Amino acid sequence: MTRESSMAPSEATLTASGIARLANVGRAAVSNWRRRYADFPTPVGGTPTSPSFDAHEVEQWLRNHGRLHQAGTEQWAWRHIESFQPAAQISDVLGIAGAHLLLRADPAEAMGGSLPTPRQVITRLRTLDADLAKLVENLLPKQWTAQFATLLRTVDQLGTEQGPETAFEYLHSRYVASAHAMSGLAGTPENVAEVMLALAGSGHRTFDFTSGTGSILRMAADRALRSGTATRCYAQEINPQYALITLLRLWFVHLRSGPDAMPPVVHIGDSLLADALPDLRADVVVANFPFGVHDWGHDRLAYDPRWAYGLPPRTESELAWAQHALAHLSPAGTAVLLMPPAAASRPAGRRIRAELIRRGALRAVIALPPGLMPPTGIGLHIWVLAQPDSHQPRAGDLLMVDATAASSTQPLPEIVSAAWAAYQSDQYAELPGVHRIVPAIDVLDDQVDLAPQRHLPPASELAADPAKTVSRVGEFDRLLDRMRRRLPAVQPTPATPLRTAPHADIADLVRSGSISVLRAASRSRAAGGTASAVVLTATDILSGGPATGTVTRAEHDAPGPRIQDGDILVPAIGHKVNARVATDEQLGSELGPGVQLIRVDANRFDPWFVAGTISRTASLRLARRAPSSANGTLRIDIKRLTIPVLPLDQQQEYGRAFRQLVEFRTALDQAAATGALLAREIGDGLTAGTLGLSS
Repeated sequence: MTRESSMAPSEATLTASGIARLANVGRAAVSNWRRRYADFPTPVGGTPTSPSFDAHEVEQWLRNHGRLHQAGTEQWAWRHIESFQPAAQISDVLGIAGAHLLLRADPAEAMGGSLPTPRQVITRLRTLDADLAKLVENLLPKQWTAQFATLLRTVDQLGTEQGPETAFEYLHSRYVASAHAMSGLAGTPENVAEVMLALAGSGHRTFDFTSGTGSILRMAADRALRSGTATRCYAQEINPQYALITLLRLWFVHLRSGPDAMPPVVHIGDSLLADALPDLRADVVVANFPFGVHDWGHDRLAYDPRWAYGLPPRTESELAWAQHALAHLSPAGTAVLLMPPAAASRPAGRRIRAELIRRGALRAVIALPPGLMPPTGIGLHIWVLAQPDSHQPRAGDLLMVDATAASSTQPLPEIVSAAWAAYQSDQYAELPGVHRIVPAIDVLDDQVDLAPQRHLPPASELAADPAKTVSRVGEFDRLLDRMRRRLPAVQPTPATPLRTAPHADIADLVRSGSISVLRAASRSRAAGGTASAVVLTATDILSGGPATGTVTRAEHDAPGPRIQDGDILVPAIGHKVNARVATDEQLGSELGPGVQLIRVDANRFDPWFVAGTISRTASLRLARRAPSSANGTLRIDIKRLTIPVLPLDQQQEYGRAFRQLVEFRTALDQAAATGALLAREIGDGLTAGTLGLSS
């Protein structure tokens, strides 16, 4: 459904940013309208540098000038929240909108079509959850302003179209992606939450002690409901607005759970300094807590009983969170924590890391690919913890997973959950470079470095299949044999036709028409090309492969010459003259910049003969011009070169030899690359013990 905005109230105001969102343009366009149009609405408030305008007047002006953006109800609902004034109340406004939608979702509440008053909202919320009603009551005005009424009617319409829970989830997703939420703390991305819950499993009690806006808990509650199991969600969050959003999201799921399900519990406060649930022992503990907090309460909590593995240093708040998680974990429970990679190796935390490993509390460390938690681009870690139990499977062994080295075609949750399930079973099989089980004794050194990359060799450095390596040795021998046979048969001789043949200047041959020299067409200097084309480059000439370069040109620019059979290709810049006859793969390609083409009369010249003779070492002295760069590469002017004058049959005989030499050079380059790879594979295989020395 799309519609023009008829929602802007006459008593509401908009800033320039709000107008820009309403018209779906940048702020610069709004400033331009104010200068260009005399009928643009005059400011009704604000400051000279940040004026505010009557929303109804702005809407009418945009409509009259055909600039009012067409949008669906969901876009308008979010715009009303995003442009709410004052901007500091946007988190509260989202909470109020969520409470209104929650009442719409409750089948026991028959609200009708009218907008309930703030008092009615609180009364109805108390029948659901007194704590929720108290949180919302602190935010509500005594009566709805025009701005609030417009917003809630739009949200109500969105709930009618999509369903109340889906509508609030959409508004929440826009909120956590906006500048009004501290990205990474307000919400946890779905793919990361899926990985964490795949590791944590399920249980009767799920606890998140830094819940943010409840992304992980909501997914846990929804997964439990879909699987037919029950879990009661507990949360603590220091930010009151986030705590309210968490409680609302959990209540939406709870309303789908039936009358026998236990309602969610959310507390506001600092989990370390003021633990609101000290006696809770949860089956699942999950958390995405803030990193690098030095003022976490080191001095005030020095004798706290939670530090069973040692008092965390002031700079190691992450290890305080880890022990807090263990303190709230049931004997058979699992804690899954999102951690910064530095926590795995910082010297200050090595004593506690060692104790966690020595007592079997730390079970797995997973390195995630970078970029999963914007705005940070680093790859975070996940730690899996459990209460020490010598009867647990693989007690004393640590699972290391490097998800950055896994296949990009397999979903991340599947990669990690498969490794964790195998670790917990009796049929574990290591996946080289991706995951392996590391004995605790191998980690308990002077550094206690838990970074998976330290214990898993990169996939590029893994020893190759020994059988394939031995097979490649035989292939390499055959390659060398073929390469030796490519050399033309030669012998010393006092005189040859080439030694006594006269030479003709290519420039003279061009003037006579028997040879043509072509270059790529010049391109227009006008900014902004309108078309791109694939062209042959100097690198393609030397490799003998197809065209790989691209150029962009204007519509009126003519294309370059097309390569034909028998054309001779010469890079225009280089350390020597390298002439090659076009290969079958290159025929029909467009000549690119930096490449020269010689086209000869096939009745008078053999292309391979011409290419071979102009590639001789002495040609560089004749063809070079001023250096083109500081590294000594030279511009090659092929019109300065000469070619011997011989009968065509003698040219063809020499041409076959020159062609063999080009094929020999190509095979030699291939042998060098193959030999270097083979030497590395043999060395790695001997070092890894997968290859032995034959007698």
